[in-house]
Amino acid sequence: MRVSILGAGSWGTTLAVLLFHNGQNVTLWEYKKSYAKTLTKTRENKIYLPGIKIPKEIEITTSLNTACENKHMIVLATPSQYIRDLLKKVKTIDFADTTFVSVAKGIEKDSLLTVSGIIKDELSKINPENIGVLSGPSHAEEVSKKIPTAVVAAAESSLIAKQIQVTFNNAYFRVYSSTDLTGVELGGALKNVIAIGAGIIDGAGFGDNTKAAIMTRGIAEISRLGIELGAQPETFAGLSGMGDLIVTCMSKHSRNRFVGEQLGKGKKLKDIIKSMQMVAEGVETSRSVHMLAQKVNVETPIASAVYSILFEDKDPAKVTYDLMTRDLKPEI
Repeated sequence: MRVSILGAGSWGTTLAVLLFHNGQNVTLWEYKKSYAKTLTKTRENKIYLPGIKIPKEIEITTSLNTACENKHMIVLATPSQYIRDLLKKVKTIDFADTTFVSVAKGIEKDSLLTVSGIIKDELSKINPENIGVLSGPSHAEEVSKKIPTAVVAAAESSLIAKQIQVTFNNAYFRVYSSTDLTGVELGGALKNVIAIGAGIIDGAGFGDNTKAAIMTRGIAEISRLGIELGAQPETFAGLSGMGDLIVTCMSKHSRNRFVGEQLGKGKKLKDIIKSMQMVAEGVETSRSVHMLAQKVNVETPIASAVYSILFEDKDPAKVTYDLMTRDLKPEI
C-alpha cells in the first residue's frame, strides 16, 4: 500500500518506520523545510525520536500534494488543533479511494469536534466510512523500540477497521478492531485531561491513593460524557479508555502528565508550554471538554477542576479540597 504520514513528530516517525517494516510504501510529510532536509540527510529524528533510524526507502517531503495524491491511506499525525488548516490545503485532491486514519488525540476548540468530525467537515466529498482512528496506550518512545504494545483500530465500517488493523499489526504492535469510532476517539482525547490531573497530584506531593482515585473517577467521567455523545460503554473499559488512561497518568513519557506535574509544583502554564518541544493535547482539550460537558449537561468534576487550574489560575490544593468535600454520592 502507498501510505503517507502527515506529521514527522515522535509518533508520526514511529508509525512511518513501523509501516515500512510491515511492507508498505511510506511517505513522511514534515512541514518545516529546514527540518525535512535534516531528516533526509541524517535519517534520524534527533529532536523528537533520537536514536531511531529512518530507512532510506521512506520518502520525506514538505509537499502536501506529493504526500496526499494517489495514496491508499493517509495517517494524520499532527496535533488535532492544526488538522483543519492542513485539510483545507488538500481539499481539491481526489480522495475517493483513500482511507484516512487519525492518530491525534484531541478535540478541536470552538467546533468541539473530534478529528473524524473535522475530516468530514473539511473533506465533504469523501465517503465517511473511509475514516478511522488508531488509539490506545502507545508511547512512541516504546513502540519505536519494538516494546510489545496493544492498540485498537476503529471505524464506522468494520471493513475499514479491519483494513487499518491489518495494515498496522505486527509481532510487537498488536491491533484490535472496533466499530465504535466515537468511543475510541473520545477515550483517547478525554484521558489526556485526566492525565493532567494525575500529574498535578504528583507535583503537589499527594500519594498513590489520590492518583488511584482520580484515575478511577476519571474513567467514570469519560464514560458518562462519551455515552451521552453516542459511544458504547464497553469501549471505555478497553484499550482506548482505561488502557490509555493508565499509561498516560503513570508514564514518564506522558507530556500531559508532565504539564500537570509542573502545575502541581507551582509553575505557570505559559512557562511550562514554552519549555516543551512537543504538544500536550490535553491542554486545549481541557477547554473543549469543559465546553462540551456544559453543552450536553454532563457532570465532569475532575475535568472541570483541571480546567480551573489551567485557565482560571486556581490553586491545586484548594481545588483538590473542593473535590473531596463535594456532596456525598453513590459510586455507581
